[in-house]
Amino acid sequence: MIILKSRQEIALMREAGRVVALTLAKLKEHISPGVTTAELDRIAEEYIRKHDAVPAFKGYQGFPASICASINEEVVHGIPGLKELAEGDIISIDIGAVKNGYVGDAAATFPVGDIDSEKKHLLAVTEAALYEGIKKAVPGNRLTDISHAIQTFVEKNGLAVVRDYVGHGIGRAMHEDPQVPNFGPPGYGPRLREGMVLAIEPMVNAGTHEVYTLANRWTVVTRDKKPSAHFEHTVAITDNGPEILTLL
Repeated sequence: MIILKSRQEIALMREAGRVVALTLAKLKEHISPGVTTAELDRIAEEYIRKHDAVPAFKGYQGFPASICASINEEVVHGIPGLKELAEGDIISIDIGAVKNGYVGDAAATFPVGDIDSEKKHLLAVTEAALYEGIKKAVPGNRLTDISHAIQTFVEKNGLAVVRDYVGHGIGRAMHEDPQVPNFGPPGYGPRLREGMVLAIEPMVNAGTHEVYTLANRWTVVTRDKKPSAHFEHTVAITDNGPEILTLL
């Protein structure tokens, strides 16, 4: 069941989204060679709580941290730890925060120092694909119009969309209906309506779309070990077009 949000609820979600956006911006300042993902997690949790919010990920289905920190070939759900970032890495950081009883959710992939041309292309295309999908998040469109726009843009640029993990509805719960694939033909799924709020999140690989999960049961990596990027925004569908709730 898709839960439509009132304007008042979207206003509350905007506050949660702002905490997430501010936290991502804060972490960007600290991403550099030698920093551990555990340190980034500590900074994020303190910053979220400082803004009268609660980390949405910590404890969710047993996840042990406040952020997902996925490096290079890690796609999503990387567990923060003692690993230090190195020059030339990329790191995808996914953050959720609960404020006023509503969830904000966003992700971005950052370079660590100077990165090679393959990784630069991957980051640029993945972020642009997110906005191609957001353009389709308007009343009257079908859900897979978003999906098709993302896939078409990614593949036109020689990259591959992950199929095993998708975006989702969001509100009082982090994961609500509907699922939002990043691939598929246009014109299918529920018709988009004012009040829907979606977490749109393309995950894009430099090589094959195939992935698998490590023995820790969380971290997802590319099967061919090529790098992966992840960008996400929480987006409200309004009569005035899509409103990004996790954008500063």
